[in-house]
Amino acid sequence: MIITIFTATMDRAVKFYTEILGCTIQHRFGDHWAQLRSDDGATIGLHPASGQNPAGIKGSIQLGINATGDIRRVVEEMKSKGVKFTGPVVDDQQILIANFEDPDGNPLYFAEVKQSGWSQKSSAA
Repeated sequence: MIITIFTATMDRAVKFYTEILGCTIQHRFGDHWAQLRSDDGATIGLHPASGQNPAGIKGSIQLGINATGDIRRVVEEMKSKGVKFTGPVVDDQQILIANFEDPDGNPLYFAEVKQSGWSQKSSAA
């Protein structure tokens, strides 16, 4: 599976996803396509935005990244690199979430699982 993110400026997006988020480049075809791999194995495609697929439209898709270690430490490290967070770390019962944006305004988030072995209980009888 490839998650495609439309970007206004390919070089800026590649720099953000590789130098800030730590992805590695698998393929780069100039300003037409970059295929990246995240530390947890997700494949991310970066493609130039167009009228049909504009960059930074909120609500269409959100990409989550597993935080390695304490999420608050990850947030501080990313802030020191200029990453814009859209609010505080949110405690959503089983996970902690820190919402942020890439340079085009695409919404992303870091997530830290608070406990392992959690399972959802069904209310059906």
